[in-house]
Amino acid sequence: MSNRALLEVIALDVEDAVAAQAGGADRLELVTDMAADGLTPPRETFAAIRAAVDIPLRVMLRRTDGFAAGRVDLLVAQARELRAEGAREFVLGFLNPDGEPDLAAVEAVVAELGGCHWTFHRAIDRAADRDQARKALAGLPGLDTFLTAGSAAGVDEGLPVLVAEAARRGEPGYGARILVGGGLALDHLPALREAGINAFHIGGAARPTGWSGPVTATAVAEWRTVLDA
Repeated sequence: MSNRALLEVIALDVEDAVAAQAGGADRLELVTDMAADGLTPPRETFAAIRAAVDIPLRVMLRRTDGFAAGRVDLLVAQARELRAEGAREFVLGFLNPDGEPDLAAVEAVVAELGGCHWTFHRAIDRAADRDQARKALAGLPGLDTFLTAGSAAGVDEGLPVLVAEAARRGEPGYGARILVGGGLALDHLPALREAGINAFHIGGAARPTGWSGPVTATAVAEWRTVLDA
């Protein structure tokens, strides 16, 4: 089963989490407020989801829409609270106004994570220089994944970038796993799998009635079936 592709699904609440696990999700990304593109969920929400499912949970650390860190002390406090509640995996990513990674903010939050694994999220798709951003972040403890569409516009435009970056795996800055998400569709999967990419992230695609409705096990299972084929 080591060749099995990773399927990560965004969950907002217990109902989403239970349906995603039932459909075959390997991991959940926990967020709140998708109108702001996903912010840190309440500690109570994390605890309820943790009690309801037994697959790994990656928890968003993000306080404001956009990619500025904002109050780093409050981010650190949230990280500390979530760790105390049992969170062991996280998602974060902050940029300076010039489009470079906000290393001061990232390092301050990562220091609170104590070596926990984490994803640098789609801030990479807004970086002024993707290659330099990857290399600047590469040495940070716990970083094991970049969530990326290859482009701020989504996978349709970013596909060539994703394929090119997958070919550089093992080079400095390219050791972390590529987790593809952001406008990802089933018809993108053949080219991504051919490129050796084996981790995929869905949000709206798991919700047949859109973000106003829940994740369904059936929608997740369709992705699981295609990935396992």
